[in-house]
Amino acid sequence: MAHPMRNEHHTAQTGPGPAAARAPSGALGRKLAAIAAGTDIPFCIVLASGAVFRHGSADPAFTLTFRTSGAQRRLLLLGYVGLLESYFDGSLDVDGDLALAFRAGIDGGHDRAGNPLVALRNRWHEWRCSNRSIPQAKANARFHYGLGEAFYRPWLDAPAMMYTCAYWSEGTATLEEAQRNKMDHVCRKVRLSAGETFVDVGSGWGGLLFHAWEHYGALGTGVNATTEQVVETRAEIARRGLADKLAVVDADFREIPGQYDKLLSIGTLEHAGRNQLPEVVRAHADAMKPGALGVIHFIGHVGMRETEFFIRNYIFPGGWIPSLSQALDAMERCGLEILDVENLRRHYALTLDAWGERFDRNWETIHALDPRRFDERFRRIWRTYLWSCAEVFRGKDVQLNLFQVTVSKGNVGNRYPMSRGFLYPPP
Repeated sequence: MAHPMRNEHHTAQTGPGPAAARAPSGALGRKLAAIAAGTDIPFCIVLASGAVFRHGSADPAFTLTFRTSGAQRRLLLLGYVGLLESYFDGSLDVDGDLALAFRAGIDGGHDRAGNPLVALRNRWHEWRCSNRSIPQAKANARFHYGLGEAFYRPWLDAPAMMYTCAYWSEGTATLEEAQRNKMDHVCRKVRLSAGETFVDVGSGWGGLLFHAWEHYGALGTGVNATTEQVVETRAEIARRGLADKLAVVDADFREIPGQYDKLLSIGTLEHAGRNQLPEVVRAHADAMKPGALGVIHFIGHVGMRETEFFIRNYIFPGGWIPSLSQALDAMERCGLEILDVENLRRHYALTLDAWGERFDRNWETIHALDPRRFDERFRRIWRTYLWSCAEVFRGKDVQLNLFQVTVSKGNVGNRYPMSRGFLYPPP
């Protein structure tokens, strides 16, 4: 997928430019040399003194320009987090391909280099923003998802506005098609049928609720901790005249009401919190009738890792990414049988590419919604989130996966197909 809108537009220029000096001496020189040693991507770094450091003989894919010596010190003190925070406040600029800038850092593992000060900040974040209490969990959800439908609409798919990994089966050309593929994929996995009840945990703006009713005749209840999304979804349900078919409940994911024939949880476990995963999975299991089928779709770490401080502090406060083994253990302890596990990691890279491109292309529209809220700092933080996550999901050293786990409440017997063939109907 092309990335026509990944460029920043600043005074620093890519291209041959002035003759490059050797890396500066001392800690900064060693840091720049280490970044260069980890990647084949050509780049240029312009220091606050005006000195230029070049890597590679080709035209640079990106140029980092330090506007202040303080930004250079922040890199040495906080590592890549310091680099990001300098970019956010404008003391560092990026010209060229932002995604390749992240790829260069990820290639060398610099995004995973341990930093004691960042680790301390992450522990402070956990103490301050943990999802232990339901009011704090709700505040965390609203921080991100409560930005409003008008903010998300320009860069998500229309009309469903699915804000989770899409499914890019061969031949898929658009984000809209990929998100329809995803909705059908999970509905087929649980064998969703007309007249059945299902719960959509983390229902967003109701795209899956509407799709499941229109294409499968199923009766859905959404559970959502973001009041803004609940209000917007209820308004759309009323507008479509579906109040007797669909509903949405403003509740924490530990408070799912009722029991259902099927469960769809698309992008929820990442918001459970470090110590709340067992509670959230227990609530999922309790919401399933005996014999019910479910799909639990979530981002999972490779092995047990600390969740990225940048993501937790700036994007998803309180969020915590479990490993697959931790999630499966919680499911099994709650009486759920694991029927199937599918990894859609590569699909998420393409989804984030599409979101990043659309976000960049529609930034002026977003900015005009509320220029004080959606300012240049906000833009840089969200560009970092979208483009860096795309590169993490496609990185050569895999750190994150996207899992879809199909489960049953108890023994499914002969009621579930013996192969995956039913998931892939002929064209």
